[in-house]
Amino acid sequence: MADHRLKPITPLGHDAPHSVTLGPVTITEVTDTALASLAARQGEAKAITDIADAAGIPLPGPGKAAQGATYAAFWLSPDMWMVEAPFATHEDIVAHLKPHFGEAASLTEQTDAWARFDVTGDDLPAMFERLCAFDLRAHGPGAATRTVIEHLGCYVVIRAPGHLSVIGPRSSAASVFHALETAARSAY
Repeated sequence: MADHRLKPITPLGHDAPHSVTLGPVTITEVTDTALASLAARQGEAKAITDIADAAGIPLPGPGKAAQGATYAAFWLSPDMWMVEAPFATHEDIVAHLKPHFGEAASLTEQTDAWARFDVTGDDLPAMFERLCAFDLRAHGPGAATRTVIEHLGCYVVIRAPGHLSVIGPRSSAASVFHALETAARSAY
């Protein structure tokens, strides 16, 4: 009988998150965040907002991201958000959210579908103007959007000055990381 010893790997295929510094920018693979999509069911938008407020789950408006004490979220489309929480305490994030929202929302586990890369450093707009159509100079912390990076649909979330996240398909994590590295080398 075969002895199967499975071990988790990061989206880039490493044992631990990978990080690289290029000039003033550091690109870091982030694996400690659980993700779930939250969509209000028909006619339940107001109920979802009330439930989220009571539970301390921020649900920002279009083009925005918000951070709460435990949960963070960014807007995906009308009445739909991506909710984030610490993986260590929310590995099964849907099981944590479902008791709050019940049948008023559709919740889908997203953690293993996406790869997140945090980009930190000075003058990030110089890097991102080579990478995608999201104008960082026109947006500040708390902005979020879906854009195209390396022909892939990705989300960009500005978390703080000099700190943003790029969230792309896990199946294309190496391509997204390569695009980030290439843009950083070109800019700096």
